[in-house]
Parts: sequence; structure tokens; C-alpha cells
Amino acid sequence: MTTFDDREKSFEKKFVLDEEKIFKINSRRNRYLAEWVSNILNYNEDQTKNYISEVIKSDFEKPGDDDVFQKVKKDLSTKNISDIDLRSKMDEFFEKARKEFS
Repeated sequence: MTTFDDREKSFEKKFVLDEEKIFKINSRRNRYLAEWVSNILNYNEDQTKNYISEVIKSDFEKPGDDDVFQKVKKDLSTKNISDIDLRSKMDEFFEKARKEFS
């Protein structure tokens, strides 16, 4: 194997690890977000567990964060929480999750 092949494999492995880390961070962020929303909606423990699962699954609908944002926005439609506040919470929870995986 040449040096170039070794470098290529190293970059591929790093890319996979980085993508896996981002996936884990986003999943953790979604969990924190779902817990926050559950608290606002006064869900009990079972409802919260189900809601966390729903929010995490919603992230697989399309690339990016918009699918999660739209789901949570719809669920909070009666609670007068602005888009800016919701995006801010998503960013806050992303940073919290990122720090846990650093």
C-alpha cells in the first residue's frame, strides 16, 4: 500500500468518526429538546419517553434540523414560543450535547 492509500484510508476513517459524533450530538440535542418541550406540555414520565422517541425519529425525515424544528414548533403551537426562542433552545442544547462528547 502506498503512502497516498494510507492517507486516504485515514481521512475516510476520520470522516466516518466525525459523522458518527455529529449524529450522536444531534440525537442528544434532540433528547434535551424533547425533554424541554415535554416539561412545557406537562407530560408525565411515559408521555415524555414517547415524545423523546418521536422527536429523535423526526430527525430522520429529511437532512438538516428543519424536520425537528417543524415538529416541535407544531407541538408548541399553543404555547406562544417564537421561532427565534425555539432555534435558540436548539442551539443551546446542541452546545450542551457537543461539550458532553468533547
